Amino acid sequence: MAVLKVKFTKTRRDKLAQILWVLNWVSVVSGIILFSLGLFLKIEMKKRNEVMAKGDINSVPNMLISVGVIACIINFLGGKICYDCSDANKWKLVMLPYIVCTFCFTFCILVGALMCYTMRNELEESLYLGLRNAMKFYKDTDIPGRCFLKKTVDLLQIGFQCCGNNGFRDWFEIQWVSPRYLNMASKEVLDRLKSNVDGKFLVDGVPFSCCNPSSPRPCIQYQLTNNSAHYNYDFLTEELNIWVKGCREALLDYYTAIMRSIGIAALLIWWFELSVLIGVRYLQTAMKNVLLLGDLEAESDGWLLENSFVETAKYNINIIKNLGKANQISTVSGMNDPNIDVQSTNCGKTNVTTKPIPAA
Repeated sequence: MAVLKVKFTKTRRDKLAQILWVLNWVSVVSGIILFSLGLFLKIEMKKRNEVMAKGDINSVPNMLISVGVIACIINFLGGKICYDCSDANKWKLVMLPYIVCTFCFTFCILVGALMCYTMRNELEESLYLGLRNAMKFYKDTDIPGRCFLKKTVDLLQIGFQCCGNNGFRDWFEIQWVSPRYLNMASKEVLDRLKSNVDGKFLVDGVPFSCCNPSSPRPCIQYQLTNNSAHYNYDFLTEELNIWVKGCREALLDYYTAIMRSIGIAALLIWWFELSVLIGVRYLQTAMKNVLLLGDLEAESDGWLLENSFVETAKYNINIIKNLGKANQISTVSGMNDPNIDVQSTNCGKTNVTTKPIPAA
């Protein structure tokens, strides 16, 4: 029994074709929007690739860009098909492949939308590793390939109002002051270098870019945890005049908000494309039944599935099983072929029995 069967007159078929022609052009615009969203996300990630570790974080924008391009192409062809569908003989071989392609890229849109909500963990790990490396090389302003990282990290902390990777204490664990600016004749500097196992100059201070300009107190960069070093200061109870939020959290919130917005837009586009796919399926089955009737002016039935969901599933499963059995049969028949893998027991020589030629 057909699922959701509907009767179509010739007038209704023509109107459905006209509506689908318009919707396909709207879908082309939707494809352009998907492409633009993917390109925007890729550019935003490219801007800060210095603080991101290499990984699969570009899979979401790449998929959105690819699906957007495919959507434009398929929907452009779909508009042409629906516009000319009154000529049933002309497009009867094209409608079914078009539906299959539309179903595949509609499924890809859904996958892309869901990926926008499942990439948080990969993005968080990439930001953590990237920021850790960028902070590690913050002091290397004289080394080619790393000299730009100080500026990158400073602009990042100022722009996103953050400090460190997880927080400002991350700067206490690395040497972020370049050795060229350390006075090696100073006893304090030498004592700090000797007190560290790795010979690093560690201080309880942060770069200037961690300072909060909105604080009424002048910025305290050094000896942040030493209450006696500053007048009327308690780092445990008083709000520090530096950014407390870590840059990993700030960037993660920023990109998560972008991807959630893109995910919502992609879901709306997926729902719209699914509606177009349903309409095209009705048109395809209605035109197919008209050809079977042999009268292009007659009424015809259109449906989503020719049989019930259970029967359709069983039919497709049987097709897959039969394909597997056919493959096994061909393999077994090949193994039983007497002309295959026959080994000679006489080192490549053939024993030929000759009969004596009778004398004349």
